[in-house]
Amino acid sequence: MIRIDDKLLNLTTEKAQNRERRRMNHNFHETLDANVQRMLNALEPDTYVQPHKHENPDKFESFIILKGRLVVIEFEETGEVKDFIVLNSQKGNYGVEIAPKKWHSIIALEQATVIYEVKDGPYSVLNDKNFASWAPKEGSDNCRAYNLELLKKCGLA
Repeated sequence: MIRIDDKLLNLTTEKAQNRERRRMNHNFHETLDANVQRMLNALEPDTYVQPHKHENPDKFESFIILKGRLVVIEFEETGEVKDFIVLNSQKGNYGVEIAPKKWHSIIALEQATVIYEVKDGPYSVLNDKNFASWAPKEGSDNCRAYNLELLKKCGLA
């Protein structure tokens, strides 16, 4: 039995807070070639997840909020915000599933936000994500400004 409890969430959050990227996965799948990838993803508000889609190979991705608040944003092909949802268990918004070939990103709205993430496997760094050319690359100087711009478009800043 794998337990998902405060101890595990706090440990994963602590690791995220001490990493330069300000996020951390805790994988439940034993190998990267597993057909289903299951993990905790701890994120801090100052992390940046470059908008991306899962295509060739096509993969779905699901997010379920365990702690904190997170906005999931879906984009048009042009990079305009198409739809968004704030995942917040206190408000009854528990999760979302993103279809293959849909541009999306996530932004933590509170410190120590943790989601349970599930997506099709296997994982390969070479083809897991197709990154949006209309968004800053991770590590760029303007990532925080881009996140703030997205939050404003969603009425969250």
